[in-house]
Amino acid sequence: MSADFKVLAFFDRKKVAAETDRRTRKALSRLGARVRQTATRSMRRRKGKSPVGSPPSAHDNPLLKKLTFFTWDSATRSVVVGPIPFGRGTAPAAQEYGGQAGVRLPDGRIVRGTFKPRPFMAPALKAELPHLGECFAAAGA
Repeated sequence: MSADFKVLAFFDRKKVAAETDRRTRKALSRLGARVRQTATRSMRRRKGKSPVGSPPSAHDNPLLKKLTFFTWDSATRSVVVGPIPFGRGTAPAAQEYGGQAGVRLPDGRIVRGTFKPRPFMAPALKAELPHLGECFAAAGA
């Protein structure tokens, strides 16, 4: 029996797969944190509305900034980054892509509005994607 065979005989596939999953989760979570931080920092305070095509102003929708999170999705082995839907205020998808969204008023009425795109998540991902290798290096992968 050669030494090479002994090494292969003790190769633990489950352990290697678990370690790879752990490091992948750690690296992608690190990237998710960077994307979230870049997206929320892009929403600056200014008087008036932000120009169409630039991130929304922080004063227009303060919940948009506060309710932007990231999480690891173990089913798809990916990280999900973005604002969670919230009751009163602009729908996050309408901010990102433009379109119509409804707002429920305290008296129960729904007011609909048309929004021009003010993307903040896609530019943040584009800015942070070049750092993916750094995230994997930091995770020990």
